[in-house]
Amino acid sequence: MTDRPRWQELFPEGPPRRICIVMLSAIGDAVHVLPVANALKRAWPESHITWVIQPVPHRLVEGHEAIDEYLIFRRRRGMDGWKGFRDLARQYPDEPYDLLLGLQVYFKAGLLTAIAPARVKLGFDRRRARDMNWLFTNERVAFRGQRHVQEQYFEFLQHLGIDPFPAVWNIPISEEEREAQSSFFSSLERPACAVVVGTSKTAKNWTPEGYARVLEALESEHGLQPVLVGGPSPVEREIADRTLALTGATSVIDTLGDDLRRLVWTLDGSALVISPDTGPLHIARALETPVVGLFGYTNPKRTGPWQRDQDLVVDGYATHPGEDYAITPEYRDGMSRVTVEGVLEKVAAARTKYGW
Repeated sequence: MTDRPRWQELFPEGPPRRICIVMLSAIGDAVHVLPVANALKRAWPESHITWVIQPVPHRLVEGHEAIDEYLIFRRRRGMDGWKGFRDLARQYPDEPYDLLLGLQVYFKAGLLTAIAPARVKLGFDRRRARDMNWLFTNERVAFRGQRHVQEQYFEFLQHLGIDPFPAVWNIPISEEEREAQSSFFSSLERPACAVVVGTSKTAKNWTPEGYARVLEALESEHGLQPVLVGGPSPVEREIADRTLALTGATSVIDTLGDDLRRLVWTLDGSALVISPDTGPLHIARALETPVVGLFGYTNPKRTGPWQRDQDLVVDGYATHPGEDYAITPEYRDGMSRVTVEGVLEKVAAARTKYGW
């Protein structure tokens, strides 16, 4: 037995100098990577960290202080499906990375892990590595039971012997964006409540009728300026349009669109966020903006706002009030259990807790 941390056993010559992180997609997962990258840089400040990532989440994290280089994987479809992999492979260096962290468990990420030159490829255990991803790694994190997704990423650090705490995100916001943020919020007469009306997964979405009533109460009862936020997808646009047609709220600002950077500084400047389980919820948590989470499809103990505002979750995942369910990746059809009354109760609780 040895008391040496695992990284010293893997790298007896000294800390790894060249590190690669493979996490391609999903805004929420990209948010969860940031405390991992910060902890690596804190432990090994001389390390050079490369992140293999797709274009959309890259817009979120570009310029982050802990990341030295990004390799952009551009997914292609049809006959050009393999071209994205070839293009990325050409960006890999000739000299192997010392350490690769395979944080994503889907097949395309596994292929990019497989073709990456790296001495140590650290991934999830066989139980959690989907699509046979365990075949593409040579060092694996042991399964410790189901935990919050953020804590599962911290397991990579703990496996190596690195302290993940304090957990720090530091999502970058430029001076130019701060100016735009200041201009926008100074034009409002009341504090803003950013409302995320949709996700790419329809089973996670709440109803336009519910949002319409909530917007009215935000405006008339809670002194908030409702601001609709989200992406450009047809599903989100349809929910937003239906909500606006149904609501009696008169001061709603519609900012849906393809500007992820505006979304970030809007969430950062808002007094409150209301969101189902999607990327903006996790951005808000990282920015420490209070968030009322709407859950019914995914387990909030696993994918809710990590260690913050769990008391503000509207829990439709529970089949009955107070259900003591376990942390599992199981999906449930529970968004219909999210009610207007339940959402407004949490808004009132947030007002008591944080004020605005």
